[in-house]
Amino acid sequence: MASSKPSVWKDTISGGFGGMCLVAAGHPLDTIKVRLQTMKVIPGQKPPFSGAMDCAMQSVRKEGALALYRGMAAPLMGVTPMYMVCFAGYSLGKKLQMSSPDEQLSLFKIWNAGCLSGVFTTAIMVPGERIKCTLQVQGTPDYKGTKYNGPIECIKGVVKTEGVRGLYRGTAATLLRDIPGSGAYFVGYELFKRILTPEGSSGPGPMGTLFAGGMAGVCNWSVSIPADVLKSRLQTSPPGTYTGLLHCYQDLVKTEGYRALYKGVGPVMLRAFPANAACFFGV
Repeated sequence: MASSKPSVWKDTISGGFGGMCLVAAGHPLDTIKVRLQTMKVIPGQKPPFSGAMDCAMQSVRKEGALALYRGMAAPLMGVTPMYMVCFAGYSLGKKLQMSSPDEQLSLFKIWNAGCLSGVFTTAIMVPGERIKCTLQVQGTPDYKGTKYNGPIECIKGVVKTEGVRGLYRGTAATLLRDIPGSGAYFVGYELFKRILTPEGSSGPGPMGTLFAGGMAGVCNWSVSIPADVLKSRLQTSPPGTYTGLLHCYQDLVKTEGYRALYKGVGPVMLRAFPANAACFFGV
């Protein structure tokens, strides 16, 4: 199979467009995921939601269908620069490891490049995720914080009460999620792309690209879901609830068990394939 030369500029632009496709395709399931991850389960009491379908039905019944799109403006504003940086970091990571322009990198080197891209996106990712998650959990039984009408009002409220630092709450959990997750993401895409590329061709056809992109998302979330649960908890809890990532992990496991680290896995996987297929197809 012929190897395509990485272009940081081309990957930057196409990554931004691909990220917009991902958000548009997957936000309702992302809202359900965040609501499941942040619900508090008290032993002996019925949980607020029994599962993904119950969460979706309650949200729509109590708040209307638009509740599933709550917080979408924040990732839409941030997704283009974030995915531009992500794909640029990935392209740079590949170039740094190449001994010649036409070298086909091993999957281990693809992993390294993907992990590097996860580091690059964190500075952009964390504030957007903080705002998105805060808006998504409004209206749930466990949410006790201020109600915001949109991302701008939410940003102002967080900065007023917690300072600019409050926008970066959950940074460690985001790094823990995105470094290995991004490595798995690009390895998954490259692996399936190579499998589906006909001999002598430079790449798979449109259906092959969709499938490889979808599997990239599945690989990503197979690695990332526990850290994502901790990130959601840290970012939506009242100030002072947790002293840090380790405290959040210990409290969650102590009160709800290790299974709680996989809350929201259903909607995550339902979202992972179509949303990331749309992302790579957009790329």
